[in-house]
Amino acid sequence: MTPSSKADKKAVIDIAAWTFNIVTSVGIIIVNKALMATYGFTFATTLTGLHFVTTTLMTIVLRWLGYIQPSHLPVPDLLKFVLFANFSIVGMNVSLMWNSVGFYQIAKLSMIPVSCLLEVAFDKIRYSRDTKLSILIVLLGVAVCTVTDVSVNTKGFVAAVIAVWSTALQQYYVHHLQRKYQLSSFNLLGHTAPIQAGSLLLLGPFVDYWLTNKRVDAFKFDTASSLFLFLSCTIAIGTNLSQFICIGRFTAVTFQVLGHMKTILVLTLGFVFFGREGLNLHVVLGMIIAILGMVWYGNASSKPGGKERRSYSLPKTSQPKKDSLLEASDTDDKV
Repeated sequence: MTPSSKADKKAVIDIAAWTFNIVTSVGIIIVNKALMATYGFTFATTLTGLHFVTTTLMTIVLRWLGYIQPSHLPVPDLLKFVLFANFSIVGMNVSLMWNSVGFYQIAKLSMIPVSCLLEVAFDKIRYSRDTKLSILIVLLGVAVCTVTDVSVNTKGFVAAVIAVWSTALQQYYVHHLQRKYQLSSFNLLGHTAPIQAGSLLLLGPFVDYWLTNKRVDAFKFDTASSLFLFLSCTIAIGTNLSQFICIGRFTAVTFQVLGHMKTILVLTLGFVFFGREGLNLHVVLGMIIAILGMVWYGNASSKPGGKERRSYSLPKTSQPKKDSLLEASDTDDKV
């Protein structure tokens, strides 16, 4: 295969991966909003545990069909990943409960600089000036779109710090473990999803009772709420898988920066589907600024020197297994 055709194929797969992630992420947000706001199923932690149950079932079926080959992930790394991931889920839910919406959005935006810090510290990544400026433009645009009232309290601040750092570490580890152990997205999900499902279903009802003062076992299901719960768990398979694919192919920082396109889509669809007031000028302005920043980031980070690993190499283990067309791996220093 010629270099140009290889680059074209990679570009097509990259676009497909991002499209898959955006569609499933926006879809699950809309379905979950209806499930929680319309039907009153406010048990977010337990719901996430159910999401990982269906994801685990997907990996079991794919392994039975032969699409997932045996792989190894050391127990300490597995437990570390699950710890970060579960703290991320619970931390985000608690942060949303204890903080104003404005401060919650600021905390989410701070994941980008934290992820940058992790890449600089552990992977020796170097960012060009244009790449840094483009990230700031994205942060500014999304802040204009989403940040309104901002009030801070001590326990809310602590919850936000835990949520931000655990989420950044979880996303960093998705990329790190795939590279270090030559794991595909399917392989990594196969290792982590069962542990997350079990731990979240065990702890979820207690966490949700603490957050909502309601018991999940007392929830009265009907046909409509059961249908939306089934849709949520089904879409979650694609959301979990596409997140691992995108972070594995790129990095946590790129996933965070370009992932704010989902924020813009959710805002737009929220006005369309949930009957909010029309888009005002400052929200539209923020969307335009954020999109321009994303375009600039994509261009700046793809140029030589835009975002490079200075002198870092990962230990070589076994050869990667081709489980999926989406699992092509780049081993050069460009990230």
